[in-house]
Amino acid sequence: MKRFIQNIKNIWKVEELRKRILLTLFLILVYRIGSFIMLPGVNAEAVLANASRKGGDNVLESLLSMFSGGGFTNVSIMALGIMPYISASIIMQLLGMAVPAVQKMQNEGESGRKQINTYTRILTIIICAVQAPSYISLYASSIKGALPADLSMLWWTTAVSCMVAGSMFAVWLGERITDKGIGNGISLLITVGILSRLPSSFLTEMAANKNFPLKIVLEIIVFMLIVLGTILIVQGVRKVPLNTAKRVVGARAVDEQGARNYLPLKVNASGVMPIIFAQAIMTIPVMIFSQQKDGGVIQYALGDTHGVPYNALLALLIIVFTYFYTAIMINPRKMADDLKRSGGFIPGVRPGDETAEYIDSLVSRITLPGSIFLALIAILPSIAYACNITSGFEYFFGGTSLLIMVGVVLDTLQQIESYLLNRHMDGLMEGSRVRGRRSINEMSSGF
Repeated sequence: MKRFIQNIKNIWKVEELRKRILLTLFLILVYRIGSFIMLPGVNAEAVLANASRKGGDNVLESLLSMFSGGGFTNVSIMALGIMPYISASIIMQLLGMAVPAVQKMQNEGESGRKQINTYTRILTIIICAVQAPSYISLYASSIKGALPADLSMLWWTTAVSCMVAGSMFAVWLGERITDKGIGNGISLLITVGILSRLPSSFLTEMAANKNFPLKIVLEIIVFMLIVLGTILIVQGVRKVPLNTAKRVVGARAVDEQGARNYLPLKVNASGVMPIIFAQAIMTIPVMIFSQQKDGGVIQYALGDTHGVPYNALLALLIIVFTYFYTAIMINPRKMADDLKRSGGFIPGVRPGDETAEYIDSLVSRITLPGSIFLALIAILPSIAYACNITSGFEYFFGGTSLLIMVGVVLDTLQQIESYLLNRHMDGLMEGSRVRGRRSINEMSSGF
């Protein structure tokens, strides 16, 4: 603990790092304030009464509210949050695999990246313009007394414009955090939205089990073990040994035959994307059948997000999408060609086709435990719900929220540690360095 306190003091001593952290906290505060600014003409009392009455019973509503920092249920100008930008980034990444023009931009370096970012922002505005009227018609209008009695064209135009501007302002805040602050801004805003629900959810759980303090202690222990397991899998890497052949430097040859490096293959190369894809697909039948009173077998299987049929299908989709997304992210042929050009090789494996096949077989083997872990993480909230954990707090035991929180915290700690190590100070974590992972924005735009 003493060393940890000293490291906090070291952080404060580094002027640049101190300014970046303070700026990041200020911009996050601005984002949180924006999530409570309601749309023009909205009745705040009706919205608050609706939120207290439902108490997070609606699964989709709770998830969307969590990722928007509470703006979704507040009917605020940031009700859509940062998710339209994430959706646009995913679409641009998928287009990069199918459209040659987008592929060309991806290979043009910095200039191509700027073009893709411009198209991503334009696509974000289009998605917001489509989602904003749908949000008002399907959700905001369902809250009795929330919207004005006379919904004129002027009000619709103003409300949609405010929601589009709110989402784009959130994107701007995220980019400023990335450029001038610490950590990846887009990922941090999502994480802040998730963490903002943790205190109230935990207090609700404590109130529901005030006569069973041992249960609360056990829940905390289980939660810490789940986080520990998530960190181990997220940071898990299969190190493939590499040898480097002779190379010529100037007029003499340097023998690097004995030098050994490693080719890192992540156990969870696909990150959180398979869960996002699978949940997006499963959202459609939930929305269709959850509101029906008599939907038969299909409603029983897909209408209950905590049911066994739903979670079994969700786990299967996650495993399939994990292999699919890993195949997109990792190209064994390109890795083998890069090794061949750089003079590196895997001991006992011939360069070229055999190296590509060897890497492909390794990726296939390590992807299986990674996909099973993601499937388990995705269904853990349902398991927690079956153990009588209150709605809302259950989502912190797994799913997309847990993976995002762990990944973003690791990435931010890595950046802070880099500043300290560059100034010859001890790292933030005692005993070993923090190995970061790609942020949500990097995974989706290529999160």
